[in-house]
Amino acid sequence: MPETVADLSSLLASDGGDVSLIDRIVREGARKMLAAALQAEVDAYIEQFAGERDEQGRRLVVRNGSARPRDIATGAGPVEVTAPRVNDRRTDPATGQRVRFSSAILPKWARKTPQVSEVLPLLYLHGLSSGDFVPALSQFLGSSAGLSAPVITKLTEQWKAEAAAFMDRDLAGTDYVYVWADGIHVNVRLEEARLCLLVMIGVRIDGRKELIALADGYRESTESWCDLLRDCRRRGMRAPVLAMGDGALGFWGALRDTFPETREQRCWFHKIANVLDALPKSAHPGAKKALQEIWNAENKTEASKAVKAFEKAYGTKFPKAAAKVTGCEEELLAFYDYPAEHWVHLRTTNPIESTFATVRHRTKVTKGPGSRAAGIAMAFKLVQAAERRWRSVNAPHLVALVRAGAEFRNGLLVERSEPNNQAGKASGVEIPEAA
Repeated sequence: MPETVADLSSLLASDGGDVSLIDRIVREGARKMLAAALQAEVDAYIEQFAGERDEQGRRLVVRNGSARPRDIATGAGPVEVTAPRVNDRRTDPATGQRVRFSSAILPKWARKTPQVSEVLPLLYLHGLSSGDFVPALSQFLGSSAGLSAPVITKLTEQWKAEAAAFMDRDLAGTDYVYVWADGIHVNVRLEEARLCLLVMIGVRIDGRKELIALADGYRESTESWCDLLRDCRRRGMRAPVLAMGDGALGFWGALRDTFPETREQRCWFHKIANVLDALPKSAHPGAKKALQEIWNAENKTEASKAVKAFEKAYGTKFPKAAAKVTGCEEELLAFYDYPAEHWVHLRTTNPIESTFATVRHRTKVTKGPGSRAAGIAMAFKLVQAAERRWRSVNAPHLVALVRAGAEFRNGLLVERSEPNNQAGKASGVEIPEAA
């Protein structure tokens, strides 16, 4: 913020146009904080190599004035930055090339903060044309500096290339023990139909969540999922232990064809919605409570009893609703055979739902057709930004035991069997004796 009364008086006296005084104070404070951080970074870099000198005893790393001022688009609006420059006359012994200082705070060609970059994919998936980004963001940020139409187009092409490289990466070095799968329909501007994204998120053996794949699919068909899963297997993906998804997905047929050893867990979020659709609204409160008794039961035995109670209560009058539960009881209760700490993660496809919650239910479509490749690239950047905020599953150390074949009954680790222990040793994890 302004350091002196004179600074504040200057802001009060200046004509900020349409910009409010508080916005000008915030931007001035951001400018000074950024300038101080850049100066400290340069001072630390120069001090680090203060002892390196040439034949005449002169320092090889010194200050070299300042770069031309440039505006950086930030969440607080445009901030003018004057970055200090460094003259580094050292050479890399390996390549013989000149060493150059690169700021970790402010990259050389940066014109916007990462947070602003994260807004662009979201706007595209909400139906905004790339040509409309500049006027829209200039109203929001107070300036269109660094956000010209050519810059937006260049970013889109860059993100397309990143998405393509991501979907061609090697998967042999990563073991995904749990997998969530879902089809996300996004109403971007397309000539034929809205974009259907096939999304897979997995849990690594260390408990971290990670995007596995994101591809274009045709109405979540079995053929589209088969293509995706076979491609993942070709690139080295190992069969997951458990997969979670909506019961209506073509994913399940593809999974049985590609990874038949993987167990299936139906998403309770989708299942509850499907059951309620088959019931009159007057029955919804009681049905919700009865369904909660199933998925929130203390153990699998109690859950099975709750399934029978639901069938008894609703099976006579509403057989279709009851069949939606009894017809896939094993798949609905599969999560009980894994660590109790993981149940909250395994019952639903929430990692995917929460990521796309802001865009999947959009219905407004703007004029002009859009590119499917651009839609996928924007969705990829949206997930990539969200991925940084994902937390590991509870009790991440138990994920390795699940992969090793340890047996869990009603959420608790049970006796160690010799075959399972051999499998655990092969995976680098020894299954302990039960307490």
